[in-house]
Amino acid sequence: MCVLPFLKRDFIFLRKEMWLLRKAEPSLKKSKANKNQSFIMGAAILTLCLLIVKIIGMLYKVSLSRLYGPVGAALLSNAYELYIPLFTLATAGFPIAVSRMVSESMSKGRYKDVRRIKDVAIPFFIIAGVIAFLLMILFSFFYIRIIHSPDSFVSMIVLAPAIFFGCLVSAYRGYYEGMRNMVPTSVSEVVEAFVKLTVGYSFAYIVMNYGEKLFGISDERTLLKYSVAAAIFGITFGSFCSFLYIYIRYKVNGDAITLEMYAAAPKPKRKNETFRILLKTAIPIGLGALIMSVAGTIDSMLIQRRLITMMDRIPQKLLNQYPQMIPSEQVDNGLVHSYLWGCYSYALTIMNLVVTVTQAFGTTALPNVTEAYTKGNKDNLKRSIETVMRVTFVFTIPAGLGLTMLADPIMHLVYGHTDGVDISVSVLKLMGIAVIVFAAATPMCSMLQAVGRVDMPLKLYAVGMLIKVVSNYIFCGIPEINVQGGSIGTLLCYTFVIIVSIYVLIKETGIVPNFKIAVLRPLLASVICIISASLCYASLKSIAETSTRNLLAVMLVTVIVACVVYFVFLLVLKAITKEDILMLPKGNKMVSILEKYHLIK
Repeated sequence: MCVLPFLKRDFIFLRKEMWLLRKAEPSLKKSKANKNQSFIMGAAILTLCLLIVKIIGMLYKVSLSRLYGPVGAALLSNAYELYIPLFTLATAGFPIAVSRMVSESMSKGRYKDVRRIKDVAIPFFIIAGVIAFLLMILFSFFYIRIIHSPDSFVSMIVLAPAIFFGCLVSAYRGYYEGMRNMVPTSVSEVVEAFVKLTVGYSFAYIVMNYGEKLFGISDERTLLKYSVAAAIFGITFGSFCSFLYIYIRYKVNGDAITLEMYAAAPKPKRKNETFRILLKTAIPIGLGALIMSVAGTIDSMLIQRRLITMMDRIPQKLLNQYPQMIPSEQVDNGLVHSYLWGCYSYALTIMNLVVTVTQAFGTTALPNVTEAYTKGNKDNLKRSIETVMRVTFVFTIPAGLGLTMLADPIMHLVYGHTDGVDISVSVLKLMGIAVIVFAAATPMCSMLQAVGRVDMPLKLYAVGMLIKVVSNYIFCGIPEINVQGGSIGTLLCYTFVIIVSIYVLIKETGIVPNFKIAVLRPLLASVICIISASLCYASLKSIAETSTRNLLAVMLVTVIVACVVYFVFLLVLKAITKEDILMLPKGNKMVSILEKYHLIK
């Protein structure tokens, strides 16, 4: 219910805009004047909403995991692992390409080109959505055989239409993001997540608990299969509602181009020329994103296949790593690979909270860096690059270290005493280190795309995927490591991507960021922050162990202490500046308070 006030405000805003619209020409709707959002302001808006989205998504997955257990979580994850690369194939490069082209055209005052870009992009998204929808249905038949999971088939079919609606909404999101208006993307994401949670979980709960009475299904495995499919339906319906919202918003509000701006703009490029530029920009970006999405699917297949092989050849060695942790019925049913993959997906759900935030940084970084690069303003470009790097590492380093140091209380707070939680704790400890580089990769590669090197992320991700596949194959085949090999592969892959992307960015722009401010100071502040959090939790651990309510209270105290210590040391070490804070919502008030206590100059 926490999203309702936000949605209410947005729809009140829409009502006001409809009143204004009646005064505008019907042929060309007058919209709001363009607001030049800063990187930090745009990132703050998108980050806040994406955090809401991810928290809702986490509640959705955690609730379902508590309802199903690891095997049900694995069925849910398997459907996603096929959906994500096909959705990426249909959309990944094009929203970013649309955003970059719109941002460039807006900076040059070519407002007719901005509209032309949208008109060219939308039909392409429709065609891509239909093709990807059909491919998902086709590939489902083969994928379930590879991973030995026939129960995943129904969920995959129910999820397929979400690709089509996702393609449609992506076109409008890219268009608005290029104008630095993050509100439509943010609200559409919240709508999608809220519908997914309410509809998906409600349907899943009804099928799981009342399936026998309503549908005559008595077999537990069959109930689980259809309950997961019912949960997946919530995702598809949420995707449809998200598109409906952003489509209505565009029809009612228009965009950031006024009648005067449009009339004064030069003649636009021809449609075929615009389409060629769109393809040229989008294909390398899309292929790069596709490679890493495919890497996720390969993770799912490869890790599970390696676990299946070990259970065939050396089952006792694998089972000895988890004494009395894997239920005997899962061993008897040959579902150990699904059980361990479900435990891995528990930790993955927590990790994705961090990744989502930095995706917002990448989204908001692209138009800002693009404009500075297009105008040839070296000072603004240097400032933009350093801001993106600093804000990224200010967030990812403490988040990753926090997941590692506090993995046990985090997992038990989120999942309670659900089967497989103890296994997922060990996964999250290593995954926390990996997420620091994993989450930072998107903003770094977005900056490469912004300075014209749209080909470089494709090359980096291709090599990174190879590193990941080889690492997973080697490490996941070792009984003592098994499913943990996925985290090792992620760490090695994205460490390579980060290092090389920063090197290429320096080479292309001739700008060497201040790593002392961007990386070392956030790292030092993060270490102090995590030590404080660990000491705080250790002193209160005996209270936390008595009940879930007490654990929640202890974790809230720990997080508050950690945040206060971290913020103070960011100021002391000058890892954030007065200018950074001024660009935040209510930044003036925050600066006044900090100046009053001599915490900032």
